[in-house]
Amino acid sequence: MRIVKNEKLIKRNARIGQYTSFAALAVLGVGMYISVQRQDLFVYAVVSLILGFAMTQIGMYFSNRWGRSPRPDEQLDAALKGLPGDTSLFHYTTPVPHLLVGPAGVWILQTYHQRGKVTYSRNRWRLSGGGFMQAYMSVFGQEGIGRPDVDISTEVNSLKKYLAKQLDEQEIPEIQAALVFTNEAAEIDAADAPMPALKAKQLKDFVRQKAKERPIGTMQMQKVLSALDGDA
Repeated sequence: MRIVKNEKLIKRNARIGQYTSFAALAVLGVGMYISVQRQDLFVYAVVSLILGFAMTQIGMYFSNRWGRSPRPDEQLDAALKGLPGDTSLFHYTTPVPHLLVGPAGVWILQTYHQRGKVTYSRNRWRLSGGGFMQAYMSVFGQEGIGRPDVDISTEVNSLKKYLAKQLDEQEIPEIQAALVFTNEAAEIDAADAPMPALKAKQLKDFVRQKAKERPIGTMQMQKVLSALDGDA
């Protein structure tokens, strides 16, 4: 398997997370000092604490995604290790964060690191359980599961527009998407979901099965790869 990765972006965002976290501690420290030592400046203390908390969330968001190993891209690399060389995995070099292109077709891989039970019912995704740590992280910087259907729809449209600049309409294959949960503590109950949802350890077998269905021709795949490689 060929891996194409924007190392420059990863390093930059990791630094942003690190510096923002340090700055947040400083701002929170100033807020605490003012609240204890200068109660006449209470408004400034409140502003500092709110700003520091916001910066903490931003810092943890960047650190979780780009600064803490294994990162989502590293987890996908490990999960798909062993796929043949005609499969390419793009990280942060296309309009979507993680894109798989190969005999299985064109797949947007949307990663989630949350623990707990993931369910899909009545056209809604829900995340429940996960214990105290899940509740703690939901307050301090961890994203919820949100609306994967909306997120995926936006990413599919972005990728289609990007490919349309370089390929004819008939050359653009169907773009599919899968939700990949990298936390082993995740429990998935989403058989009726409009898109596959699976654990990272299941991903390679899933891709191999899709490749057997031959959803994309070799020439069409090569045209897509040429378009993506031109900006990688």
